[in-house]
Amino acid sequence: MPSEPRDRSSDGARCQALDNDLVWAIRMISTALRRAAAEASETLPGGSRAYLVLMALAPTEDNPPTQLELAGRVGLDRTVMTYLLDDLEERGVLVRRPNPRDRRSRHVILTDEGRAQLQRVRTETAAAETRLLAELGEEERTQFRDLLARVAHTAQRGTRGD
Repeated sequence: MPSEPRDRSSDGARCQALDNDLVWAIRMISTALRRAAAEASETLPGGSRAYLVLMALAPTEDNPPTQLELAGRVGLDRTVMTYLLDDLEERGVLVRRPNPRDRRSRHVILTDEGRAQLQRVRTETAAAETRLLAELGEEERTQFRDLLARVAHTAQRGTRGD
C-alpha cells in the first residue's frame, strides 16, 4: 500500500522548485548513501570502492570476471582497479587466478573472508537504505530500486560509449 504523502508545509524554507529536480534529488540520495557506505566500509582498503567490487563479485563464483570486466562493471579505471585489487588481495578478501583461456588476464574471485566482509558492510548499508526509504511502502521501494537500476544501466552504457 502506498504511504501517505507528508505534509510539506512544515519543512519551512523548502524550495519547491527543487522538489521535481532530478539533479537535486539524486545528489541528496547519493550523498546520504555514500556517507553510509563510507562508514560501513571504512575498514576495507579502498572504502566504498571496495564495497562495490565485493558486490560485483558476490554472484560470480561460477563465472568469475577478469580484472578488466570487473573494472567496467563498477565503473573504475583499470589502473585504479589494479591497485585496489592488490590491496584487497593482500587483506585476503579476494584472490586473482590466471584465466585458463587467456593467461594474460586474471579472474577475480571472492574469498570466504571477502564474503564475510561483504555481509557485514551490506547489513550496515541496508540499515541506512531502510532509513532513507522510510517514506515509501514496500512495493514502492521495490519499484524505486528497479527504476533506479534501469536508469543506472542506461547511464553506464552512456559512459562507455555503447
